[in-house]
Amino acid sequence: MPLPPAVADALWRGDELGRGTDTVWPSGFDALDAELPGGGWPGRQLTEVLLPQFSLAEWRLAGPALRRVVADGAAVAMVGPPKRPHLPGLMHLGLDDRHLVWIDARAPSERLWCAEQLIKSNAAGAVLAWMPQAAPEQLRRLQVLAQSFEGPVFLFRPLSARHDPSPAPLRLLATIDVDWALDVQILKRKGPAHDTPLKLASIPGGLEHVLTPRVMQPSTMRPVAPVTEPAPAPFFPEFSHVVGRADPAASSARSV
Repeated sequence: MPLPPAVADALWRGDELGRGTDTVWPSGFDALDAELPGGGWPGRQLTEVLLPQFSLAEWRLAGPALRRVVADGAAVAMVGPPKRPHLPGLMHLGLDDRHLVWIDARAPSERLWCAEQLIKSNAAGAVLAWMPQAAPEQLRRLQVLAQSFEGPVFLFRPLSARHDPSPAPLRLLATIDVDWALDVQILKRKGPAHDTPLKLASIPGGLEHVLTPRVMQPSTMRPVAPVTEPAPAPFFPEFSHVVGRADPAASSARSV
């Protein structure tokens, strides 16, 4: 028998993509939005991004969505970025110093405490926290707090945490590919498994205005074969065939 409409609308099947949360920010990548529940980065929950190396793909992946957060007048809080944020590059993403809050937290306990306070107080429009070390119970506490936070919360963690348990409803793996592209693999989401990585075109802010078409696609560049110089010609080419050879006549004279 068919289900009542209210029950059918609230029912979610595991082979279907989830609806996501009530607040969603488009990621800026159409291919990625098509695979995310709700069609973008979710609010009221954690988004965990695993990286083989920090400071390479974070802003390129999350930056386009943060532009909308800043456009609404909210601030973006950064907790413990491993390197000093490059303000000229962030300005190309629409982020300026008036809407950026940089918290230089070093110790794992400091990073965790700062992230908790920002999420609990709704003090920013988005929170980006770098968590090289975090226990599952600490992440679970952040997930509980994030349910009352309206903006997106990104946790950047090392690739070594891939097989660790995580309460984050959305987990991704981001790596750098050729031709300024990002490879994004969805490890966990509310929906069916997605095994094929997504290749997203992502040129760092401002470079698309100065790079030539050839440099924007480095993979099309073919290596130039090294030029080999010809061997020098002998001074006496007419005697070159006998150099280093024994003279038959002289050998016969000595034998006599």
